[in-house]
Amino acid sequence: MYAIIDVETTGTSASHGKITEIAIILHNGVAVTETFTTLVDPECNIPWNITRLTGITNEMVANAPKFYEVAKKIIELTAGRIFVAHNAQFDYSFVKEEFKRLGYDFKRKTICTVKLGRKLLPGHRSYSLGNICADLGIRITDRHRAIGDALATAKLFEIIISQNNLLKSSFFVHQTYPLSSEKMDAIPGKTGVYYFYDTQGSIIYVGKSKDIHQRVLTHFSNSQTKKAIEMRDRIADVSWEETGSELVALLLESSEIKKHKPLYNRSQRRSAFNYGLFSFEDTDGYIHLKISKIEGDDIPLTTFHFQQEGLDYLHNLAEKYALCKKLCHLDSGPGECFQAQLHHCQGACTGLECAENYNLRVNKSICPHQYRSPNFFVIDQGRTNEEKAIIKIANGRFVGFGYLTVEYASNNSDIFHDCIQKYNDNRDIKVIIKGYLNRSKNLKIIEFYSIQKFIP
Repeated sequence: MYAIIDVETTGTSASHGKITEIAIILHNGVAVTETFTTLVDPECNIPWNITRLTGITNEMVANAPKFYEVAKKIIELTAGRIFVAHNAQFDYSFVKEEFKRLGYDFKRKTICTVKLGRKLLPGHRSYSLGNICADLGIRITDRHRAIGDALATAKLFEIIISQNNLLKSSFFVHQTYPLSSEKMDAIPGKTGVYYFYDTQGSIIYVGKSKDIHQRVLTHFSNSQTKKAIEMRDRIADVSWEETGSELVALLLESSEIKKHKPLYNRSQRRSAFNYGLFSFEDTDGYIHLKISKIEGDDIPLTTFHFQQEGLDYLHNLAEKYALCKKLCHLDSGPGECFQAQLHHCQGACTGLECAENYNLRVNKSICPHQYRSPNFFVIDQGRTNEEKAIIKIANGRFVGFGYLTVEYASNNSDIFHDCIQKYNDNRDIKVIIKGYLNRSKNLKIIEFYSIQKFIP
């Protein structure tokens, strides 16, 4: 019925870390029936701080099997069983990622003993494995080693399921879904965008996830809010689109929500940022900055919740970079701006300072809100190991994305333009892209310069 699992790893991120040890304990709901544990050669260096925590050294794993050598055993032990772990998302994500590198889509239902403990064993100061076991008198041998933590999790699990007749609780009974078992089994545990439909075939919700299968299961078991229950009860079908790249999933989700305006994506359809900072050039060549209400498809440099928040920001920008407040639309009086009378403005409002010099400071002031280059491709992981996702930015605007085989993606970047499927830019796209680029330091960026030849 259950496979209680613990993994030790080289780090905290499944996308960059590797498994160094795994323990699997089979449990029938009453007692342990089988155990399996092994060190795993991660085929990379184990950081010193991880060794200090787990005691697992590079020398210890040097002759251990590589993950692909134990993959079949892991599949056999977990087949038809629920994946149980303390902080299950962590352990499950690492196992899933290891299989993904082998081209296998590992999917199992999960139970998290942290979440169960909080719900069914309330009142403890902490639900970390060490603290909750100390409170319950569970002795952990080999802390921070896979078998020691897995055995402790098994004891904790037994205590949890012995409470309140929990074998009859909604956590353990067979979960029923509004979709057929064939459809549920077909949902991939991969990165992408998913769509929920009602009985009329209308899209009622669009979401994205790095594991579509698990996210859909979460929706079907979500009874925390009236809205969640209402949406769950209206779901009659689901479809999905794998993207491989999380960035593409974010961009596609944003585009699809604005295109279809699903009933249960109200908060994402409407932006909480109602005002934006805009720039434009006048007939004399001076760049103006202005805080305005965001209308239609306007794409500002940056956004604000309230008008005054934006005005305060622009005042500070003008002071820092000696910008003309008349050209920032912060001074509506006649003639030169008041700052010019105090010699804080260098005279752009009267033509005393030339547009070329003035615009240098304006561009410097808004540089943090622009891409580092106006024309570039982002190269990210594709839907398979043989594919790359290509995201195109041209003239500082999102153009779209597409896919190329690894062979073509490593060749001349001129062919990248031809694979792009065009999408509309919108006010959220720049925030999504800049945020993703800031978080993902190892992404491949390719700039291009012949923009006149490739007008989007």
